[in-house]
Amino acid sequence: MIKRALISVSDKTGIVDFAKNLAAKGVEIISTGGTAKALSDAGLKVTNISDITGFPECLDGRVKTLHPKVHAGLLAIRSNEEHMKQIRDLGVETIDIVVINLYPFKQTILKGNVELEEAIENIDIGGPTMLRAAAKNYQDVAVVVDPADYEKVLSEFNETGDVSVKTKFRLAYKVFEHTSHYDTLIAKYLRDTLGDIDFPETLSLTFEKVQDMRYGENPHQKAVFYKEVGANRGVLPSAVQLHGKELSYNNINDTNGAIELVKEFDEPTVVAVKHTNPCGVGSAATIYEAYMRAYESDPVSIFGGIIAANREIDAKTAEEINKIFVEIVVAPSFTDEAFAILSQKKNIRLLKLEGISEKVSADTLDMKKVCGGLLVQKYNSQLFNEEELKVVTDVEPTSEQLEDLVFAMKVVKHTKSNGIALAKGKMTIGVGPGQTNRIVPTRVAIEYAGERSKGAVMASDAFFPFEDCVEAAAAAGIKAIIQPGGSLNDQKSIDACNKHGIVMVLTGMRHFKH
Repeated sequence: MIKRALISVSDKTGIVDFAKNLAAKGVEIISTGGTAKALSDAGLKVTNISDITGFPECLDGRVKTLHPKVHAGLLAIRSNEEHMKQIRDLGVETIDIVVINLYPFKQTILKGNVELEEAIENIDIGGPTMLRAAAKNYQDVAVVVDPADYEKVLSEFNETGDVSVKTKFRLAYKVFEHTSHYDTLIAKYLRDTLGDIDFPETLSLTFEKVQDMRYGENPHQKAVFYKEVGANRGVLPSAVQLHGKELSYNNINDTNGAIELVKEFDEPTVVAVKHTNPCGVGSAATIYEAYMRAYESDPVSIFGGIIAANREIDAKTAEEINKIFVEIVVAPSFTDEAFAILSQKKNIRLLKLEGISEKVSADTLDMKKVCGGLLVQKYNSQLFNEEELKVVTDVEPTSEQLEDLVFAMKVVKHTKSNGIALAKGKMTIGVGPGQTNRIVPTRVAIEYAGERSKGAVMASDAFFPFEDCVEAAAAAGIKAIIQPGGSLNDQKSIDACNKHGIVMVLTGMRHFKH
């Protein structure tokens, strides 16, 4: 039966009503500091923790609950006669329910420009200690860390005077999830503050749930979407959905790919993505022209795809988008007229993502889960080092060709390997993604381009192992190629380019994407 409750919360949402309900049934309320004041001000009789411990709060409140009379009262196993005899002899009374949430460490560090001293002062010590003690003794102590559980706990208490062991066990589980999350945030903050630890010997990660999903990649797979705590602006979890039904697992994966690619560009650019691969990319002086280039890149594949833009969507652009079916449009903003046009279709998702153009930090961790393990690397934030860029053929690129080569390399960087991208006039005209050799994606990209390949440029995410890709490019009328180089057969590819009067530029930087 619940006879004594210890309540000490930073988030006081609902706590007064919760405590009043307990007190109405004769439960003694023990509390600390600000919580004790809030409960007393609400007319509740409260026993201060110092009256229990016989020891005053000290060190600016750093020490108040770290005392045997608290922890023995939490950890004594009621069915253990020796435990119960010991606490009687020591003058310790049991505590039957603990309601605690912790100092607001997360809220403190997310304020921005927080000083280390302030962050450290918001690391809770006594709270996690009491939570863990109560959770360890869950069969005898109900421990509540989440205000969302108040209603469930009160419902059982009002009916039976106690909380069921099943519920206590679930509450104990939530405690250890909560304290693990809390400690991981602290460790990450300290690691980031040090700034010189890229990959710790043990890596603890913590994420917060955004939403449950109807299903995963396929209908038979369960799925959920989590976000990093404190993720930067300009990333998908920070987007605000303005219209349309809930995003699916595949929607999120594809949209993330579109956002990552559009970040490569500074001028007005529109990216169309299908199954995480770009199917149309266009840059221009206006977002309308950029969209038209992206659309004309591949009018077939863009159907049912994802569109990302790095400028506000205006009415003229919205009217064009509305002519086809697309799943999602993500942009930094929409004019009122554009929103009115696009929202006529109930199933299109419209996402507002401020900071969509902001680059991803090179220190960001890129992770891939494998069965039984986790691959972790730094984010691929570079395209190439300009000092390593070199023309290796007899023919030099024109300024227009060089612009298109860089454009195409940005696209192929975000295309599944092995990848090939063809471009002309700052728009893609053919993309060949995700093949097990390099000649097949070359042929796929050329087939998409058709006659438009004449005078175009080609980018490859990795070196050409043979000169066959150059020969295919020459036959299609392609005039310039950019690739990392590094093959034993580089010279054969260079010779083939010279034979056909094709420019070849080597970057020295590979961009595999698996």
